[in-house]
Amino acid sequence: MGRVREGFAGVVHPFGGKRYIVSLRHEDVTCFVFWSKDFTPFVEHLDTLDRLGHRFYFNYTVTGVPSVFESEVDKAVALRTLKDLSRRYSPAHINWRFDPIVLSSVCDGEFYLREFTKLACELEGLVERCYFSFVMPYRKVDRNFRLLEQTENLRIVYASEGERIELAARLAEIAREHGMRMHSCCGESLLCEAIQQAHCIDGSLIERLFHPQDLVWNEKPTRPGCGCTESLDLGTYDTCPHGCVYCYANANKAVARRAFDEHDPASAFLGFSKARSDEWVRELRRETLW
Repeated sequence: MGRVREGFAGVVHPFGGKRYIVSLRHEDVTCFVFWSKDFTPFVEHLDTLDRLGHRFYFNYTVTGVPSVFESEVDKAVALRTLKDLSRRYSPAHINWRFDPIVLSSVCDGEFYLREFTKLACELEGLVERCYFSFVMPYRKVDRNFRLLEQTENLRIVYASEGERIELAARLAEIAREHGMRMHSCCGESLLCEAIQQAHCIDGSLIERLFHPQDLVWNEKPTRPGCGCTESLDLGTYDTCPHGCVYCYANANKAVARRAFDEHDPASAFLGFSKARSDEWVRELRRETLW
């Protein structure tokens, strides 16, 4: 909200470290796409954003994974807030992310079918779209999984393509029974009549919700199988305290918790001190005449 008041945010690209400024002025922002496992702390600020005329929708992650994989998430509170946001805005404003699916010795396919059914029952009539994917074994994710296997006496399982397709089809059938459509995020082999490609940043949805006549947008995938519209990401790696072992954006829980605890809300660059941030802002202004 401090960034909205000042009208800009600083961003450090996670690959290469390039720094740049993003305008957050109302006339420069088509739409905010907010993304979280729990929007409860942010709800009070939505009135301000509404009053300022900002448009937004929510990527709301409520997974089926056991707590051993995401230790700092209160799913009951998160679900209550998801329902409130759907009623306040509309089901079309919510992308429910049942994501990722992590198969293991403590949560197999049948486990996820049960968890998904329970959540779909709770969210029937409040959600139109459900996005999902199977966890990607990025290097840091695989490292954290190996540590988890040692400390928690469990085993991570990577299913074959055929097994993933079969589980995805069963999830899609449950979703259909509850008035939802499944969307596969970066999983082209799972696409079929019942499962569409996911667009986490979705130009067609933004057009339908907020700009029915005059929106111009382009697709700009971030990786193979991605269907996202061109956008600018204001997030920063190693800043989220939710403690998700499968997260590719955190090196480990301790690093992320320390960054979160040391966060300076007056800094233009998330995850960096105000002194360093102010120096970078001055440099960028000189270089770009911004």
